[in-house]
Amino acid sequence: MDANEPGLNRTLREQWEFHWNHQLRARLEGLTDDEYFWSPVPDAWSVRPRGSSTAPVQFGAGEFTMDYTSPQPVPAAFTTIAWRLGHVIVGVLAARNAAHFRAPAASYESWEYAGSAATALDQLETQLDVWLAGVRGLGDAGLRVPVGAKEPFPEMPMADLVLHIHRELIHHLSEVCLLRDLYLHTKPATNGVTR
Repeated sequence: MDANEPGLNRTLREQWEFHWNHQLRARLEGLTDDEYFWSPVPDAWSVRPRGSSTAPVQFGAGEFTMDYTSPQPVPAAFTTIAWRLGHVIVGVLAARNAAHFRAPAASYESWEYAGSAATALDQLETQLDVWLAGVRGLGDAGLRVPVGAKEPFPEMPMADLVLHIHRELIHHLSEVCLLRDLYLHTKPATNGVTR
């Protein structure tokens, strides 16, 4: 990032990019399929091979579907890393990329969910790249334009949406990191030594 580039746009992108480059990216490296699908509690929502879910609703167009129900249960369902990454990739990023930055249409119903950790991380990186390029393309003037009917609060300026998306990314990907920590501290070590 060019430190001499002035304006709100740079500041908003830097908010996310700093967190991603200095905290999250390294924490997600080496995510295994076992971690991706692992659940420390019974009946957690996850991403599952088509036809294997018992959730009332299964979203997805490919070989894997994402568990869901509406209205959401109280307390909220516990979700796996796979589910949380699916939510971030599709609901937080891909749908917004389609709505605001001319990316291909995306929805929970039409998405082909990742059947592996590596594929999910590739999808995440792709959607992050589209998001950041789209935000950069707004410039400072575009951040003041209302988001319009594509969002629940159409009068809200794009700057508010960018802040919201960055909060969502930081929030949910921090949860993914916490689940990785929990997995590593409750599962036997993979180097032959058990805890």
